[in-house]
Amino acid sequence: MGTIHNQDTFLANIADRLGRSRRTEGVKRPVWSKQPQYEVFAGASPAELQEILIRQCDAIHTSVDTTQKADLPDVLASALERFGSFPAVYWSDERFADFGIDHVMDSLEESKAWTDENREEMTRFAERAKIGVTFSDITLAESGTVVLFSAPGKGRAVSLLPEVHIALIPRSTIVPRMTQAAAEIHRRRKENGTVPSCVNFISGPSNSADIEMRLIVGVHGPISAHYIIIEDA
Repeated sequence: MGTIHNQDTFLANIADRLGRSRRTEGVKRPVWSKQPQYEVFAGASPAELQEILIRQCDAIHTSVDTTQKADLPDVLASALERFGSFPAVYWSDERFADFGIDHVMDSLEESKAWTDENREEMTRFAERAKIGVTFSDITLAESGTVVLFSAPGKGRAVSLLPEVHIALIPRSTIVPRMTQAAAEIHRRRKENGTVPSCVNFISGPSNSADIEMRLIVGVHGPISAHYIIIEDA
């Protein structure tokens, strides 16, 4: 955790600009009479949320595979071959072993699991990697977004620098929308006292429509994105 400097002075200045004294206790989050954000896809089953996610992927130029856990090694191997196989970089994440696919990544001619011990070397490898493979921590059906929590062994470069980003999505991670992701982050902050130092929301490949509203895909990050949904729930 970093050190916060001049916090009291900063907050006192804001209160002064608002024409009141600073409030340091008795502040409660308001309970709004209307909260439509919780009504979007309310009551949708995991299978229904999966279908919503798949439909949204068409709009964000992202291809999708679905698989049972038992078939995941073959499906992942097929996707890797389709996009070029190697060089590949992937998270040092226990879920690769939990889902029985660690040997798939290890068997590639040239692949590396991210390590924080030599970040500069790993970043250079990620820059020339064909494929980066991560797991989604939370997945937003409405927008087709994978949410990646930074942690040791889970470098951001894995999803940002390779030409192709493959995101592995356990169906149990799929929620309706940003509302539920924010609630989960708040829950973790309340229970653990901290949140990940970086939370990445990634919706398909990189793209921009800054110039005359003409969409260009693959401008400042992965050119292609591929999701593999694992029907674990």
